Amino acid sequence: MRWNIEYKETWLHQANPTAKLLLFLPMFVVIVFVHNPNVLINWTIGFTVLFMLFSGYRMKHVLLLFMPFLFIFISTSSSMILFGKGETTWFRWGLVHITEESFYRGVHLGFRTLLFAIFGLMFALTTKPVLLFYSLMQQAKLKPKYAYSFLAAVRLLPIMLEEFQTVHQALKVRRAAKAKGFRGKLELVKRYAIPLLSQSIRRAQRIAVSMEAKGFTNERTRTFYYEVTFGKYDVYLFVVMFVIVVVGYYMADAFPYVAIKDVR
Repeated sequence: MRWNIEYKETWLHQANPTAKLLLFLPMFVVIVFVHNPNVLINWTIGFTVLFMLFSGYRMKHVLLLFMPFLFIFISTSSSMILFGKGETTWFRWGLVHITEESFYRGVHLGFRTLLFAIFGLMFALTTKPVLLFYSLMQQAKLKPKYAYSFLAAVRLLPIMLEEFQTVHQALKVRRAAKAKGFRGKLELVKRYAIPLLSQSIRRAQRIAVSMEAKGFTNERTRTFYYEVTFGKYDVYLFVVMFVIVVVGYYMADAFPYVAIKDVR
């Protein structure tokens, strides 16, 4: 079973996957240690615009993918806002206690969550798994036996989903897809698990034998069908991210949204 969403390749897709990792992973660390909500708001706006304009996906698809993270933003922020601690009380009713400090901490935590989501979506939607592992093998010197094992696992996921649907349809035709009571539910799990596990074991054995026969387990030098290199698009990505980070810091100091600059 395959889900295909139409998209247009942009320069973000052309950037080297290893370069993206080297740029995105430090940002995750930096975001954790930034406690100025103005900075996080500016970064969220900047990287959201970058993602919206150059992801190559239609706006409706991007908004659909954003919806779960907006829910997480609201739930994370509201939990901190409604039940946080602080000295300047804005509203109190029973267990609900909204203070100025809890409000800013909740907003800060919510935008931090959104930034994590934006970077994750940007990497996932603009990076092909095959090119990612080829890049890791060529630039990061990842051993082929690990890279190709991950690639095989990624390829097996949709196959396993198709097999689950096949088993479900077979049980449905035989009127055995429903069960009542705890014992019935347990038997239903066995009806699904036994054929799926047996097929997975056979497939894993065939893949292991095939990889061993083709020499994926030794340490010899291998050639690659796809040659992935660093290029000008990696420089573009670095420059754009650097500009967003610097401008975000400057705008947070020159034109702050809120007076507080440290929520700790």
